[in-house]
Amino acid sequence: MKRAAIVIAVLGISAGAWAQDKPASQSAPSAQGAPAAPGKRAPAAKTQPEFDAYKTAIQLTDPAAAEKAAQDFSAKFPDSELRVVLYKSAMQKYQANADKMLEMAQKALAIDPDDPEALVTASQVLAEKTRDTDLDRDQKIAEAKKDAERALVTVDSDVPTAGFPPEKIDQFKRFVRSEAYAILGTLASNAKNYAEAETNLRKSIEAFPEQVDPVAVLRLAIALDMQSKYPDALKYANQAVDLTKNQPDSPAAKAALSEQDRLTKLSSGSAPGQSAAPQKN
Repeated sequence: MKRAAIVIAVLGISAGAWAQDKPASQSAPSAQGAPAAPGKRAPAAKTQPEFDAYKTAIQLTDPAAAEKAAQDFSAKFPDSELRVVLYKSAMQKYQANADKMLEMAQKALAIDPDDPEALVTASQVLAEKTRDTDLDRDQKIAEAKKDAERALVTVDSDVPTAGFPPEKIDQFKRFVRSEAYAILGTLASNAKNYAEAETNLRKSIEAFPEQVDPVAVLRLAIALDMQSKYPDALKYANQAVDLTKNQPDSPAAKAALSEQDRLTKLSSGSAPGQSAAPQKN
């Protein structure tokens, strides 16, 4: 989820940003009386004490402290619209702990099951962390697919837009789509449905070209390779190598080099049987 954290920071959009900056009863009218941009209304506090408690909680930087603050806030204000914002804030702060990210995303979804950011986060963790040996593997995979597909629907209806530049909202929505399609591509590839994987991974790359996910590019190369589309596969393997060259020791960089080497040998006439099978990332 590092790419998610980086992109959200670049766009200037975080979980806390979706909340109104004052209680609903005190909200100022939009500039020059212009109507708010279409989209879901941002969550807002109903009272000043609720808003003050929210402000204290959202400023915490330690993930465990942010989680506890979200729990305490939810207990004190069980009907608050801001509960989901605080759980998403804790979710973002748990970037180094996938299990806790999933837990916070699921808590947010228990309040708002259509939140696209929480949906795509839960989906990605489930897709990346589920193993074939998990007793509930099929259930987790089905949930990951359902959440990713739902995010593609709700990203058009459940992202607050008022108060943000339209171009930032557009970038955020395209990023969510990119993540959702990458997850669907990964799930299809893991199921050896390489044609479907190719379609979704291409959509992922096309949705957010300003910061291409090197893992999605690598997985597209492998999906093409598995369909014997070697020239196209080599093109994306080369791109994956280029995108990961600054992190040569990362698993993605090593897998990209391995795939590039395999496809280069195939293109130069080496027998497929003499090349290693494509490495799964």
